[in-house]
Amino acid sequence: MDLILWRHADAREPEAGEPDADRALTPKGERQAARMANWLNRQLPGSARVLVSPTLRTRQTAACLEHKLRLCPDLAPGASVDALLGAARWPDAKEPVVIVGHQDTLGLTAAWLLAGGVQPWAVRKGAVWWLRRRERNGCPTVSLHAVVSPDQV
Repeated sequence: MDLILWRHADAREPEAGEPDADRALTPKGERQAARMANWLNRQLPGSARVLVSPTLRTRQTAACLEHKLRLCPDLAPGASVDALLGAARWPDAKEPVVIVGHQDTLGLTAAWLLAGGVQPWAVRKGAVWWLRRRERNGCPTVSLHAVVSPDQV
């Protein structure tokens, strides 16, 4: 199974009294999102599922993907690693799954899957961490297939 963790692009700071969920991307974030979506559109098979946190900034980040998007409340800020993995149907999903979400959940998930423990790993704004689970000699292994940030594409 391929699990692609995509952190939302650069978003503006909230204005006084504004809910965090309503923060929009900055112009820089819009450029980051478009570049990463263009790269992902070339890499992802048509069967990929895309699950998006319901916040405005994640929806805007994913908007340029050429895949159907599904809003997933389980991916809202502060979501648990278990909630993310459950939404993705890890490790049993047959198709690649893209999660468009937030730090800290994405970093904690990457650490859990790659290092076997919850650690505060940082995923840069707009970046993708592509993880791949395979069976090798009867043992499941998780490898880091790619880490790509918007300034690399």
